[in-house]
Amino acid sequence: MPVEIRKLSKNNFPALLSEINDPPSTLYLRGVLPPPETKLLAVVGSRRMSRYGQDACEHLIAGLAGYPISIVSGLALGIDGVAHKAALAAGLHTIAVPGSGLSEEVLYPRAHLTLSRDILDAGGALLSEMEPDEHAAPYTFPKRNRIMAGMSHAVLIIEAGLKSGTLITARLATEYNRELLIVPHSIFSEGGAGGHLFMGLGAKPVRNADDILDVFDMKKEETKKSVELTPEEERVFEILSAPIPRDELIRALGVSTGSANVLLTQMEIRGIITESMGEIRKNI
Repeated sequence: MPVEIRKLSKNNFPALLSEINDPPSTLYLRGVLPPPETKLLAVVGSRRMSRYGQDACEHLIAGLAGYPISIVSGLALGIDGVAHKAALAAGLHTIAVPGSGLSEEVLYPRAHLTLSRDILDAGGALLSEMEPDEHAAPYTFPKRNRIMAGMSHAVLIIEAGLKSGTLITARLATEYNRELLIVPHSIFSEGGAGGHLFMGLGAKPVRNADDILDVFDMKKEETKKSVELTPEEERVFEILSAPIPRDELIRALGVSTGSANVLLTQMEIRGIITESMGEIRKNI
C-alpha cells in the first residue's frame, strides 16, 4: 500500500526553513522526517555525472554511516540518485525533494519511482511544496533547490559545470548562510569547474567523510555506533590499515576467493567497509 501524502503544519516544517527569506507556505510529506537533532546534508551534482563523481559521492556518504545525519537530495538522475542510494546502503536516513508533486502518478523522474519506494520502505521521506498531483516543469526545479538548501545545515557539491543547475543550489546555500562543501576535481575536468568557482569564494574542499563531520562538529569516538566484529572481520580490519584493492585483500586473508567474497559482501551490507575507486576501505 502506498505511503499516504500528508500536509504538514508549519510548526512541523524542517526547522531551518524558517530562517530563509522565501520559505514555502505549504509542504507535503510522504514518510517520516528525522528527529530534530539530526544534521541535514544536501548532496547535489550533475545529472551527467562522471565515474569519479559517482565514486566520490558513494565514498563520502559511506563514511558517514552510524552518525545522526540525513542525506537530502532531489531524486534526479545522476548524483542525486547516487546520493539517495548510498545513504540507503549506509543505513542513513534520506529525504528526497523532487521537482514534482508526491503522487506516484506524477513523481519525477519516472525512472526513480522504485527508488522513491525504497526510500520510504527504509524509513525516509519525500517532501515537496507542490500540490500532490502537480507535474514537474522547468520553473519547479529552482523552487525545490531553495527548499533543499534552506532546510539543510550544509550543502555538498559533487560535480557542477559552469552552467549547471547545481550552482543554483550552491548560490542559495551561500545566501542562506549554510556551509558549502565542494569535492575537488581535476583542472581538466569540466564537471569540476562550477565547484571550483565557489571554492575560490570560500567554500570548503572535501576529501573524506571526516571533513564533513568536522563541519557538523561530530567526533568519531563520541558518536560512532559500536559494532561487534567476528574474528574473521577483525582479521579484515587488521589488513585494512590503509585502503587496498579487493584481490590484494583476498590474498592477504589466505582463504578461498568464494569465502572471502561472502565475508566482504556481508561487511559491506553492514556498512563496516566500502569499496570505491577500486579499493576497499573500512568505515569504522
